[in-house]
Amino acid sequence: MTTALEARDLYRFYHAGGDETLALRGVSLTVDAGEIVAVTGPSGSGKSTLLACLAGLDEPDGGLVRIGGVPLSRRSEAERASIRAANIGVLFQSANLLEHLTVAENVRLAQQLARRSKRTGARELLDQLGIQQRARAHPSELSGGELARAGLAVTLANDPTVVLADEPTGELDQSNAARLIALLRARARAGTAVVVVTHNPALANEADRIVALRDGQVEQ
Repeated sequence: MTTALEARDLYRFYHAGGDETLALRGVSLTVDAGEIVAVTGPSGSGKSTLLACLAGLDEPDGGLVRIGGVPLSRRSEAERASIRAANIGVLFQSANLLEHLTVAENVRLAQQLARRSKRTGARELLDQLGIQQRARAHPSELSGGELARAGLAVTLANDPTVVLADEPTGELDQSNAARLIALLRARARAGTAVVVVTHNPALANEADRIVALRDGQVEQ
């Protein structure tokens, strides 16, 4: 199997006054292409911090993240943003859409940032997700299920090597959550590595592997 994402011995410290919080304490994770990994654990266990480091949105104090063998850590913010735009799709719980743009415009903007010559067209991508009829709608005009699928369309717009999702089903009803889980599974079958932070047992059970965090460490 091809390794799509690799994190080695990640440490992340936060300081508030004279107190130090150890958000991550030597976390390692490898995810292959086509694999779904669910990251679980109680609030404050380091799940969101781990996801931010994997996406290059936060810089670990120790350790290294690689995407497709290319180091993401120890680079400038601009370099990390460029690697992320070309290789990583990040799906936030509240949907990663700009309110002043239509659904199709949000997708095209993500594609422009990726600067890829070969990619799925915005209309084709929305058709695959079953929301092509909402291409000209703004986020405020969408239902919860439509928002989730539109957010996923933006996440997949750059044909990413890795998809990182933070509680993607957190605001969805059972039906729409099941639809989104199916879409993530379909993406994994196409070869994308998927990492989801979740409290949803149905989503965790859909994963090929579950990594449980507690107090910033992987539980054995």
